[in-house]
Amino acid sequence: MNWGTMSRAARDAAYDNIAAVAHSTALNAARATDSAMFRAAHPEHLNLRYGPRERNTWDLFPAADVSAPCIVFIHGGYWQRNRADQFANLIAGPYAHGWAAALPGYTLAPDASLTEITAEINAALDWLGSHGPAHGIAGPVVLSGWSAGGHLTAMCLGHPRVAAGLAISGIFELGPIRDTVLNENLRLSDDEIVALSPLRLPVVPKPLAIAYGTAELPPLVSDSRDLHEYRAAAHAPGALIPVPGANHFTIVHELRDADGLLTQQARLLI
Repeated sequence: MNWGTMSRAARDAAYDNIAAVAHSTALNAARATDSAMFRAAHPEHLNLRYGPRERNTWDLFPAADVSAPCIVFIHGGYWQRNRADQFANLIAGPYAHGWAAALPGYTLAPDASLTEITAEINAALDWLGSHGPAHGIAGPVVLSGWSAGGHLTAMCLGHPRVAAGLAISGIFELGPIRDTVLNENLRLSDDEIVALSPLRLPVVPKPLAIAYGTAELPPLVSDSRDLHEYRAAAHAPGALIPVPGANHFTIVHELRDADGLLTQQARLLI
């Protein structure tokens, strides 16, 4: 895509997942409803505070085995929408296979910069390392996330508590979004675009599987492919996973379902 010749409207549309998927509102509502049901069925370790800000909380879902792997799922919404509790059902696939699961919240833009949001996820992982065992979670962590959460997964892969990652439908080069409506709340500085674009950073040599839907918008497809190629050039492990026919909102069903493609891929990482 030639960003230099595109109109502002065309650049905005290039990242507008809601407009690109006609039934996205219904899909989001169904996910939130199912997540509320999942949380209601597992209420023992919810809203655990890891930091001082309102959204600095964990929802934890320990497994029967304290040493079981744990999937940590970071929610999406272009760093400026949604809440972690609206995504709880998406960890049901690994959870059905005996894994623990955990969802961190984070402050949204513009109340926090992307630098601060990334720091909050790292602080949340610090807390999980210190306090997770008291809540039944002590096994290896597979860090995962969708959309903005896919970006944060790539950014925080180097945290010592993380053994591997699964980045779903992420943005890994921030330069183009500076010239879109997304930046009205993010207010990215030139330094942040460099420091927070995984495609511009040294490669973390841990396994990172990278997934995208074949029916997603072109920038999300190309960013996933480019990050995989970038990591492969540094001999870093991790599969590239094109999910056939999936759009930006249906791809996560492959993690929600016990037999889903992304559930299978997550289990291969540990």
